[in-house]
Amino acid sequence: MNGQCRLLASSSKDATIRIWDTVMQSTLRILSSHTQSVTCIRWGGSGLIYSCSQDRSLKVWRAEDGVLCRTCTGHAHWINTLALNTDYVMRTGAVDPKDADVIHAADMDSPENLQKQALLRYNEFRKASGVERLVSGSDDFTLFLWNIETEKKPVERMTGHQGTVTQVCFSPNGNLIASASFDHSVKLWNGITGKFIASLRGHVQRVYQVAWSADSRLLVSGSQDSTLKLWEVKSRRLTVDLPGHADDVYTVDWSPDGQRVVSGGKDKVLKVWKK
Repeated sequence: MNGQCRLLASSSKDATIRIWDTVMQSTLRILSSHTQSVTCIRWGGSGLIYSCSQDRSLKVWRAEDGVLCRTCTGHAHWINTLALNTDYVMRTGAVDPKDADVIHAADMDSPENLQKQALLRYNEFRKASGVERLVSGSDDFTLFLWNIETEKKPVERMTGHQGTVTQVCFSPNGNLIASASFDHSVKLWNGITGKFIASLRGHVQRVYQVAWSADSRLLVSGSQDSTLKLWEVKSRRLTVDLPGHADDVYTVDWSPDGQRVVSGGKDKVLKVWKK
């Protein structure tokens, strides 16, 4: 939400998190408490950093001074992935892409005003959703939903997958969660209660990643079967099958304006798909 921010957080197999000053190219502080590889981190909108690890724990840190606020446990195996319900509103900043226009750089607001607008969008989202929620996915085949800012116990333990959970992702409106798994399926969950909604089946190999459209109506998934698949969330049907890669599709992302999807895979190719 701060376009002038110089800080970057990274996680490592050495079990630490480092906060860097990207201008000075130096480490400001090292956060250490995990005992095994730190697999994923998220920087929240309220000044907290969330981390998960192969030590099966999830930790909450205060970014300004590196203080460990709390440790949350519950998963029975490695935690692979985290997502916040505020990820999209923080990613898009001051302007909702559906309302955005192309303007000349000279006509843009000052960085200070853009930061205020981004903070306003974030606070409005927080007011509507009630809290910054986090979901975690693990090698134990489960997801956990957390009100992580204030509580150590999960809201819900989410079961149903029959394989490693490789990625979790909140819809832009925060109402739904999508999870990808080695069991060849994508599952949909209620983003507030964590209750199971539906399974999306069509892939014939492991599903590595999923990504939401900006309007939360569509979902794209990438798989070991070399395809991307586009799903309509309301009907829970496969709408488009997207072959083209020659091998595993490891990563997918949807542009913030909802117009394009990018995918990358084992075939060393990046593909851009137009909506």
